[in-house]
Amino acid sequence: MKSAVTISLVPETKGGPFVFSDGLAEGCAAAASLGFDAVEVFPPGAEAVDRAVLRGLLDRHGLKLAAMGTGAGWVARGLNLTLPDPARREQARDFIRGIIGLAGEFGGSAIIGSMQGRWGGEVSRDQALGWLQESLGELGAFAAKWGVPLFYEPLNRYETNLLHHLGETARWLQAGGVGNVRLLADLFHMNIEEADFGQAIREAGAYVGHVHFADSNRRAMGFGHTQTAPAIQALRQIGYAGYLSAEVLPWPDSLAAARQTLEAIRWATQSP
Repeated sequence: MKSAVTISLVPETKGGPFVFSDGLAEGCAAAASLGFDAVEVFPPGAEAVDRAVLRGLLDRHGLKLAAMGTGAGWVARGLNLTLPDPARREQARDFIRGIIGLAGEFGGSAIIGSMQGRWGGEVSRDQALGWLQESLGELGAFAAKWGVPLFYEPLNRYETNLLHHLGETARWLQAGGVGNVRLLADLFHMNIEEADFGQAIREAGAYVGHVHFADSNRRAMGFGHTQTAPAIQALRQIGYAGYLSAEVLPWPDSLAAARQTLEAIRWATQSP
C-alpha cells in the first residue's frame, strides 16, 4: 500500500478536509519532502490545471497522481448527477468527464463523492439511483479509455441519502452491470456508517479501489479514536495495493497533519 496526500486548488474548500491548499507547487514540494508517494488533487475544473506545470511538478518531485476529485462541481457550481433538471445533470457529467480526462493523462482516477447528489422533493430515491447508475456506467466506460477505473465514494448519512455502505454499494454496482467503477473506502464515513471496518472491506472485496485514511474526527489518523488494524488487515486480505490517502483537516496545521498521516500509514502497514 502506498501513501498520498490531498491538495485542494478550490478556494471554497479552504479550511476543509484537505491537507494542503496553498497551491500546487507548494503542495507537491511539501508532499515530496515529507516522503509521500503521490498527491490527490482537487481542481476547480479540468480547464484550471496547466498540464505541463502539473507534469513538471510530478516529475521534479518524483510523485504520482493518485486521483483527482470532482467536488468543485458541486461546491462551486451546484452540479450533481441526481438533479431534477436533465440539462444540469448533463452539465455535471461534462464536468466530471473533464476531470476524468485530465486525471487519466497522468494515470490517475477521478473521484465522484459529493457530486452524486441525493434524492428528495420531486426526485424519488429510485429515480436518483437510476440516474446515478446510468451516469456511473457511462463515466466508467469513459474512464476506461485511459485505462483507469472511476472511483465512487459512499458518503455518510449527513452528506447524502443514497448509498452509505461498501458492501451494499458493491452489490448495487454488480447488479446494475456498472463496469470499470471501483469504490473509495473513506474511513471517516465508514466510522459513522459501518459496524465493522474489516467486514465492510471484505464484502466489497475487489471493488475497493482507493482509501481515504482519515480518523473519526476527520483529522489525521491518530488524532481521533479510529482503530486502523481491522481495516488494514482486511485490505491485505483482499489484496489491496492502492493508496492510503490523507483527505483530512489541516489540524493543527498542514505539515503536522501530513507528518502524522505518514507516521500512521507506516505504523499500520508495517505492523504484522
